[in-house]
Amino acid sequence: MSVGESIRGLVEVTRPGNAVASGVMTWVGAFVAGVPFGLGAGVAAVATVLAVGAGNAINDYFDRDIDAINAPERPIPRGAVSPRGVLAFSAALFAAAVALAVTLPVIALAIAAVNLVALVAYTSVFKGLPGAGNAVVAYLGGSTFLFGAAAVGNPLDGVVLFALAALSTFTREVVKDVEDVEGDREEGLNTLPIAVGERTALWVGVACLVVAVVASPLPYLRGTFGVPYLVLVVPADAVMLAAAYWSFDDPTRGQSRLKYGMFLAIAAFVVGRAWTYL
Repeated sequence: MSVGESIRGLVEVTRPGNAVASGVMTWVGAFVAGVPFGLGAGVAAVATVLAVGAGNAINDYFDRDIDAINAPERPIPRGAVSPRGVLAFSAALFAAAVALAVTLPVIALAIAAVNLVALVAYTSVFKGLPGAGNAVVAYLGGSTFLFGAAAVGNPLDGVVLFALAALSTFTREVVKDVEDVEGDREEGLNTLPIAVGERTALWVGVACLVVAVVASPLPYLRGTFGVPYLVLVVPADAVMLAAAYWSFDDPTRGQSRLKYGMFLAIAAFVVGRAWTYL
């Protein structure tokens, strides 16, 4: 295997699009908290990219046998990188993330510490427990906003966005487990769809999403954001509900559309906050 292919494989295991998106979400948390362009916001965003990249890499390390069934094109199953190489690369990224996080306020550092433990423990401890792995990923997804707000000294400003993101992320993770049920069952994992049945698991995910949708107007009703927020969050809610409906027949399509709806909801928060500056 060439050096170029190995480097490409190491980049791939970080899921760079996912890692950068998480960094952007951290910045959005700082933006919603009212301090988007300070040093803290930038440091937190970069630390998030590194930590999420490290978490994705270590997930590939632990999931290499499952991926041989579910996703043989990933770097470890196809032989682009060795498991030990991925483990060392993940450790280096974690170290860099920690070095940045220690420069942030204490609350942000505490959130980062919890998140780093959760990232490492996810695959080795929680992933195979019904609903537990989904809850950990949901927390991690939502906490990027909380981390961004805490990094600029205003953690409470990120709480609503954290809760809404966590609920919708939980739904998407359940749908992804339904999509991967064959490989997970082969590996002996006891994910939520395997434990309670695919349709029941999907209904649990839908229930969480409905809670998020019902709660999504809160920033408008509380006067935090104006009408522009609603203009974007209503179609975002519609896209996510439609995606949940599609998931019963086509989980792959459903989880993909859920992601689009979640990004639109994030845009609603950005626009809603930007409107308050005018």
